[in-house]
Amino acid sequence: MAIEVKAPNEYNSLERYTIFLAGSIDEGRARPWHLEVVKALDPFDILILNPKREEWDASWEQSADNPQFREQVTWEFKAMQNSDMILFVFTEESKAPVSMYEYGRFAHIKDSLICVEEGFYRQGNLDLYSSFDEIPIYHNLDEMIMDLKTVIGKHIGKR
Repeated sequence: MAIEVKAPNEYNSLERYTIFLAGSIDEGRARPWHLEVVKALDPFDILILNPKREEWDASWEQSADNPQFREQVTWEFKAMQNSDMILFVFTEESKAPVSMYEYGRFAHIKDSLICVEEGFYRQGNLDLYSSFDEIPIYHNLDEMIMDLKTVIGKHIGKR
């Protein structure tokens, strides 16, 4: 059974295969794709690191001087560094500028999959960048999840 850890909680990424969920949140306005991924991966003995913090307060100043904001960004950065794989999901209605940065920072140095839904405002950029780095790209979350389950099953097996 998968273990999900949400920011800013502690975890041990050395105990099992670890996947970080990067992508659209947009202050909670993006659809909850994280729930779909976590549910689909539940049968696997993996650790899922989810940056979608339960008690996030959109009124917090997004400043390096704000301790809550600093804690969140630091947790996300370290979680991406500690992950075996990063999933990047860009939903159609979102902007996800931080996720775009994270993609550029980590996708070429970590095992990664990317889902860019049709209509995402920077779909063309991500289509090209992923082809340059030979990163599998999907335009449908269900298709990405199906392939992800196959990859995980080959590497770690089900419980």
